[in-house]
Amino acid sequence: MNNVLLHPDSLGTNLSEWLSGNGGTGLEKALSDPAGIISIIKEADLRGLGGSGFPSSKKWQFVAEQSANPDKYLICNGNEDEPGTFKDAHLLTHAPHQVIEGALITALASQINKIVFYINPEQTTSLDNVRIAVEQWETCSLFEQLQAQLETPLSIRVMASSGHYIGGEETAAIESVEGNFPFPRGKPPFPAVSGVHGCPTLINNIETLANVPHILKNGAQWFRELGAGSSTGTKIYCLSGDVLKPGVYELPMGTPLSELIDTYGGGMLLDKKIKAVFTGGASSSILTPRDIDVPLNFESVKERGSSLGTGAMIVVSEGTGIVKRVTEYVNFYAHSSCGQCPPCKTGTFYISQLLNKIDTGQASEYDLESLINLCKILPGSGRCHLLDGAMQVIDSSLTHFIDEYKSSLRP
Repeated sequence: MNNVLLHPDSLGTNLSEWLSGNGGTGLEKALSDPAGIISIIKEADLRGLGGSGFPSSKKWQFVAEQSANPDKYLICNGNEDEPGTFKDAHLLTHAPHQVIEGALITALASQINKIVFYINPEQTTSLDNVRIAVEQWETCSLFEQLQAQLETPLSIRVMASSGHYIGGEETAAIESVEGNFPFPRGKPPFPAVSGVHGCPTLINNIETLANVPHILKNGAQWFRELGAGSSTGTKIYCLSGDVLKPGVYELPMGTPLSELIDTYGGGMLLDKKIKAVFTGGASSSILTPRDIDVPLNFESVKERGSSLGTGAMIVVSEGTGIVKRVTEYVNFYAHSSCGQCPPCKTGTFYISQLLNKIDTGQASEYDLESLINLCKILPGSGRCHLLDGAMQVIDSSLTHFIDEYKSSLRP
């Protein structure tokens, strides 16, 4: 199939080239019927592609219905800091106009007048390219037409995120945009009601926004037919680990995991067998070879006890220690904890210590029992998903590879 988001025609920062290649058509159609945009997104069944899978149309509608405050915000979330996830950086670097057009259509649909591109500071090329692209859009006639249909003047800001992993969480991103440290907030109120400076705020992932111009241009039915089985649209899968061809692959939503690894990833390094796959990045449950046939969509992966998440697939081959890999990921989460919630701050630190002891053969059976018990009592005790993500990957590895943990204990 032809890629939708990664198509070569969309590459580059030249707005004239983007518009001459049928870019801008989605925005033109949106301008002709602003009231119908959300219905099209709903019919297309566009989901949040940053990990949640929440219906985009519902989030847009929530913000559209808010009228008490004259200002509304759209945060285009490109913080992307989880191990194994690198799709948004690719889109922002190579197809910034596609993403910006999606953001403009989203703003029109929900009557948003303040757009913020929130990008990981380590992605310097992405930041530079988006800034260049935004400047071009601001002098474009389509932008002037959009301004005329909004109740208040539209402004676009491009900013570097805090650089913290937790800064990608919705309410933490709001804090960053306000100029604060990215401490996640409690909910309610939800961002759609009270977000940046108390204004209604919509937070969408970069990949989600990149789909929007194509849906408006080609129609909801076209988008639905791109998916495999009951899934709709395409998904960008970040494939890494022990495969011959790691990289970014845009495929129909619902493509089997085996096809992603064998056909597009070129199979396993050194012809080794698959031992495990971390789906959705480093914070999801592990899938084993018996689940290699799973269709990669939100529902099917969930039925197998894991989650699609960001679409990051980290493949582990036979001969690689699961305990070592899990320890590396949990060390990352312990380092990334913002420290706001004591269970997360102390829990991730202590679990990291336990795992390092087990991995280096210094742990006792009592240490393993402590790890197992912490996996039972800590989930749900943090304000955001960080602690739960760390617990999920540990608990999953204990379920499938408990023998590796036991064999690592000291006599």
